[in-house]
Amino acid sequence: MQRAILFLVMFVLAIPAQAQVCAVGRAPAAADGRVLGHLPYGDAPPDDLVPVPSPWVAGKGCVLRREVLPDLERLLTAAAADPAVGGRILALSCHRAILYQQSVFCRGDEADGGAGDRAISVAPPGHSEHATGFALDFAFRPRVNGCPDVEACIAATPAFRWLAANAPRYGFEMSFPAGNRQGVKWEPWHWRWVGATGAAQGAQRARLLFARARRDFPADPAVPPDVVVIGNVDAPPVYLGAYPPPECRKGKCRMPRPARRR
Repeated sequence: MQRAILFLVMFVLAIPAQAQVCAVGRAPAAADGRVLGHLPYGDAPPDDLVPVPSPWVAGKGCVLRREVLPDLERLLTAAAADPAVGGRILALSCHRAILYQQSVFCRGDEADGGAGDRAISVAPPGHSEHATGFALDFAFRPRVNGCPDVEACIAATPAFRWLAANAPRYGFEMSFPAGNRQGVKWEPWHWRWVGATGAAQGAQRARLLFARARRDFPADPAVPPDVVVIGNVDAPPVYLGAYPPPECRKGKCRMPRPARRR
């Protein structure tokens, strides 16, 4: 009887954990919580989300965490003022609630086993950085050579080259670079905000949410780690009382010899 129970326990433990991704579909869950390569993320509290001003949005409305907005506006303003961009950089897709992500990911019949292929370019519900409110997709206007939004061809545009060179200065980093170890499609349009420094308001919260992703699957371009700068520091004071006074004779001085131990 005990052997049978032990065998049953070992059999159950050997079964990979499964996660419900759609109404009729399940997918294996890794030990670190990843499903189809994507790490788990919860939904941002609605009260923490604010709309991105419409002049900075391509298409429909867009909401993000309020802490992201100042850096985003500075980034987009700088891009609009630089002729090297050749146009404008805009926010395209921002926060996505988990229920909305489910409607995007679970289109069609999930019984065909297509979830794995779909996860290369779309995160399963509950596993999208967009849910955090700290991530967004960028779009470029005007489009160059007919390149549509959220396609790899945007990486050949002057606007993307400007974004890649400057976004980390404003606290943004590209989550899924080419050849990333997560097995996620290269997404040059998808960037997450972690603050230019850890001292930026909200940066610690964002960095905590993305800590595992940043450690195990680094962004590129990435926001560099904070550098601790040590300014001019005075030498520590010398406490004269800690030393015996020198012995001086005929203008010559020397330190006294240490007393012999008895």
